[in-house]
Amino acid sequence: MGKWQQHSVAGHPCDLFLPDSQNLHGYVIIYLHGVHLQKLNDKPDFVRQFEQHGLPVVAPITQRSWWTDRLCDEFDSSLSAEQYLIENVLPWIEQQFGSRSPRIGLLGTSMGGQGALRFAYKYPDIFPAVAAISPAIDYQCRFNNGDEIIRAMYSTEEAVRQDTATLHVHPLHWPRHQFFSCDPVDSTWFDSSDRLRMKLSSLGIPYECDLETSHGGHGFKYYNYMAERAIQFLVESLERERMRII
Repeated sequence: MGKWQQHSVAGHPCDLFLPDSQNLHGYVIIYLHGVHLQKLNDKPDFVRQFEQHGLPVVAPITQRSWWTDRLCDEFDSSLSAEQYLIENVLPWIEQQFGSRSPRIGLLGTSMGGQGALRFAYKYPDIFPAVAAISPAIDYQCRFNNGDEIIRAMYSTEEAVRQDTATLHVHPLHWPRHQFFSCDPVDSTWFDSSDRLRMKLSSLGIPYECDLETSHGGHGFKYYNYMAERAIQFLVESLERERMRII
């Protein structure tokens, strides 16, 4: 089923999945990895979905940057992960595939899930379709738990909280298609997904979520189980965007 390659984009490694037969409408998925940097190359539940829908997948590798607009020396001492995605990865995708917004969907797991949501909330016109599996939204909890990477990027726990996806939700400007899920036994991250659900509901912002399905807690056992639903959501959302009358 398709093949994985690794490219260098602006001096940083970026994994690329090319399906055997690419979809006709130029849909591309950007996958944002988690804090443990695990790849999708050996995850057949994801790869089957990418192949079935003919989706090229671009997976930048930004180390433990938390996909923020803060400098993370582990990734790059002069370029944030957010800048890298917007200024380098998106132009590279257009150059390689001729694809640009709204033909690009965001998919993320854990650290990458919160990053995908944050990008969609900050740039809803660029990323109108997002799916986040087990998003590690309230990562300020790691500030006082010895996370040296986060402590180097932020001065206080409150500074981290102010940069979380939930705090970037705008009541009048949001991604038209958003899905997130979290296993209810995921004791670290479930509450923040539930808080996001409540905030979106109170603002009347449309969304889809699954906070009921349980399948192994936090990790790829759960991510794999939710892969079909998340990717199907993205495909249907990108199709609605294509048919949308502006």
